[in-house]
Amino acid sequence: MKLSLKALCLAGALTAFSAQAQETIRIGIEGAYPPFNAVDASGKLYGFDVDIANAMCDKMQVKCELVAQDWDGIIPALLAKKFDAVVSSMVETEERLQHVAFSEPYYYTVLSVAVPVDSDITSTSAEAMKDSVVGAQSASTQGMYAEDVYGKAGSDVRLYPTPDEAGADLINGRLDAMVHDKFPLLEWLEKNSEGCCKLLGDLPGTEGKTSVALRKGDDELRERFNKAIDDIRADGTYQEISQRYFGMDIFRVQ
Repeated sequence: MKLSLKALCLAGALTAFSAQAQETIRIGIEGAYPPFNAVDASGKLYGFDVDIANAMCDKMQVKCELVAQDWDGIIPALLAKKFDAVVSSMVETEERLQHVAFSEPYYYTVLSVAVPVDSDITSTSAEAMKDSVVGAQSASTQGMYAEDVYGKAGSDVRLYPTPDEAGADLINGRLDAMVHDKFPLLEWLEKNSEGCCKLLGDLPGTEGKTSVALRKGDDELRERFNKAIDDIRADGTYQEISQRYFGMDIFRVQ
């Protein structure tokens, strides 16, 4: 009896120690990119990226600590070790690869353009946009595209800290067009445009891989994220989360 009691006490102590010693992975998330990530009235992060991050942490058997971070500073904050990884709909680009490493993609995206419903613009081509005022989020793939393609063709490109600020100027007539990732743009058109705006079309050749960003050299952690992505795809967790937010599996661009 005494031996059993000692064994139970030892097991309890080991369990408590294990719980205290559980690894924590800090995840940087913007919080201004609905429905992928946003902040509710209580200051809590929510959205597709948040649920995917938590699901991956569950598979890795670690505790997720979510850290809100403005987009412009999210890579510098990662490099400064404010967090261990970024799960915030970041698209892999050649420029970003100079500074950070990426996991395998957890979804693919494409850029799209929205315009006012009464717009005379009928094409997403640079030629059709050359005399227009085009808005996009700064330090983003959509902002880079707007500057590199539309700006060089003669458009007046205006960059904003968040897509919502660009959207507000589109609604208020201060922009002729807005470049954004397709899925959040569709969400914005449905919920925020008040019927003033419409989807003009996708931008050919802009499909990108949305992945977890990590510091270069964190290869072991990157492989753990890769496995977690495979695991949540294999067991249906990913599809359940995607269905909840989009009514479909968004892993590949629809």
